[in-house]
Amino acid sequence: MTTRRTDSLTGELNPGGGAGDNFLLPGAVIGDGRYRLLAQFGVDQRVNAHLWRARDGQLRRDVALTVLVGEPGDATRAQDARRTLERAAHAARFNHPGMARVLDVLSLGNGVTAGEGLLGIVVADWSAGTDLIDLIAEHPLPAANAARLLEPLAAAVERAHVAGLVLGVDHPQRIRVTPEGALRLAFPGPLPEAVPRDDVKGLGAILYLLLTGRWPLPGGPAALPPAPLMPDGAIAAPESLNPVPHELSAVALRSLEDTSIGGIRTSATLLTVLDQAAESAERTEFLRPVLPGTAEEDGGPVWTTRPPVRDKARRRKLAVGVTALAVATVGVLAWVGMMLISFFGDGTGSTGNTVVISAPPAANGQSSAPKPQPAGPLQPAEVSEYNPKGTEDDQRNANHVTDGDPGTLWETDTYKQQFPALKPGVGIMASFANSTRFASVAIESPSPGTVVEIRTAPSANPALEDTKVIATGELQGGRTEIQLPNAEPAQYVIVWITKLGEGNKSALAEVQFIRAK
Repeated sequence: MTTRRTDSLTGELNPGGGAGDNFLLPGAVIGDGRYRLLAQFGVDQRVNAHLWRARDGQLRRDVALTVLVGEPGDATRAQDARRTLERAAHAARFNHPGMARVLDVLSLGNGVTAGEGLLGIVVADWSAGTDLIDLIAEHPLPAANAARLLEPLAAAVERAHVAGLVLGVDHPQRIRVTPEGALRLAFPGPLPEAVPRDDVKGLGAILYLLLTGRWPLPGGPAALPPAPLMPDGAIAAPESLNPVPHELSAVALRSLEDTSIGGIRTSATLLTVLDQAAESAERTEFLRPVLPGTAEEDGGPVWTTRPPVRDKARRRKLAVGVTALAVATVGVLAWVGMMLISFFGDGTGSTGNTVVISAPPAANGQSSAPKPQPAGPLQPAEVSEYNPKGTEDDQRNANHVTDGDPGTLWETDTYKQQFPALKPGVGIMASFANSTRFASVAIESPSPGTVVEIRTAPSANPALEDTKVIATGELQGGRTEIQLPNAEPAQYVIVWITKLGEGNKSALAEVQFIRAK
């Protein structure tokens, strides 16, 4: 039974070759006679790492083994194995629910005997639950479930990156699903040359797999169908394969894209966008009616974030209750949103009034476009200082403009002369999960007289001449709302200061980007 299961995952029991393959069979004992192999859970062929559940004969408990196969005479593979073992040893001090704890690292001469065809072993706690691939074997997951399932693993990656570690979450057979319904890195051991960006790509690939049942990165298991490619060679969007919310589809794709063309750079950004997309998907799914004959009516999906209710009458009552609760929640959120807008309008440095700057009239005296109807503020996925032709002014505080606290500021330096004497200007760039049409930008500032341009950009790192001015306005002190009637959908929006306030210095307290309906 074990052999049949392994074949379904990898196509063969021990691919990759090497003398050590003869030892990697259920019942074999490795690691100086301490670990008895129980069942194989996959092979990461990129580094010939065999993933096993084993029994620790000394402590009498099950463990997860990442077994690096190869001959010591192969200098390149031996060097790669040493690097992987070193990185796994560094991760032993890392403790997070999203990753199995590294218990031991065995190398040649230190737990691994020369001549076995093994280069090293990473020993970790065994993670109860199920395989990630088994989870999506029959069909992809609902969007909200997929996002929530990934969040604990993304949180572990973010914590590890802060600690200077790379986890190596870019192979699906290294991931398991805990009984609590969270993804966990069960077989640690990052690739020798892996960098934090590889973890971000891995998270995006796992999200893509959960939403589509396909794997978008090279080196995946043979049993998983690869992600289809577009005519230009780009990976097809998840929403083109399954009914997936656009926000989650965009998150998966942007995590896989090159950062030079707008890809998500950090796990922190991914985690923020993932949470927002999950909340949006959950609201949509909660409001969806339960129709006769659907999966919900017939017993529910194979795996959900909550145990299915088996009684049909109770399910109907629960559906009605959830719908009513969702409607009430929407009403409460709308009220809270109005209160927040009112709060921002009366915050620190505000006059209590909002000055609205409309678009200039066209030559015939008529507005150049109808005023777009606002649909509410949209939180950026990432905020950074935009300073393409000068040194940074206040990069570390750039996120203050969207932290919801008007008392925290992003400030320019104090200049001896007005722009453009030293440089053409400085600003804040907001990056969103996907292109959006905006109705206006509301700016809270204690620096009256500051002149700003609202610009859109084609990428996350544009030259100034590649950006486009879509509106201008002079900040009045307090809250100034600049309308954008002619704005096309954009993913990158810049608040660009062209004239400094009093004392040749300006500050921004809060910036809100208001979506158009």
